Amino acid sequence: MTIPIEWYLILSSALFIIGAAGVLLRRNLFIILFSIELMMNAVNINLVGFSRFHENLIGQNFVLFTMAVAAAEAAVGLAIVTALYRNKRTLMIDLFDRMKG
Repeated sequence: MTIPIEWYLILSSALFIIGAAGVLLRRNLFIILFSIELMMNAVNINLVGFSRFHENLIGQNFVLFTMAVAAAEAAVGLAIVTALYRNKRTLMIDLFDRMKG
């Protein structure tokens, strides 16, 4: 039994919409970073779905590359968040009006 391409598209669009809503509506920096990761995973689901639909592995290779970039982005993002928390003692993005300490 094969999964139709529409199911991949519906799942990835739902995840992307949830991630975009998290970025636009939330003010906590951790939730914004997690929402960006959720949107990247939605793109990965699209890549895997179309790779399976076209019966080649190019999309899955891109997913591996995207996951490596996401891991690096998460590490750098968490380091920046930790530095900001040490300086300002808050993670609300409305209170970060400038980057210098």
